[in-house]
Amino acid sequence: MNEITNDTQRAELALGALKYVIDPEIGLNVVDLGLIYQIDFDNSEKKIFCSHSLTTQFCPMGETINNGITNALGQTFPDYTVETEITFDPPWSPQKISEEGREFLNM
Repeated sequence: MNEITNDTQRAELALGALKYVIDPEIGLNVVDLGLIYQIDFDNSEKKIFCSHSLTTQFCPMGETINNGITNALGQTFPDYTVETEITFDPPWSPQKISEEGREFLNM
């Protein structure tokens, strides 16, 4: 796992849910695309923080992807409030795509 987290066990569960969030233009999930940068859990406040990127700053599907991430985490952790942040630091690049993603994209 390349994502930063303060709770590895819960992050694995979160990433499993996020594999169902598909970038509609590419057809690959946001985890294998390498768009998820950080997932942290605040158990006392019942909050999840997820920092993620998009393939470009001008991605026309950015809002759809962000909503998909929020919904997937909210369904997986229904007692938690989800907060997301889109970041381009560091910028996304194709090198962030997982091995499974490369196979899917025939790279």
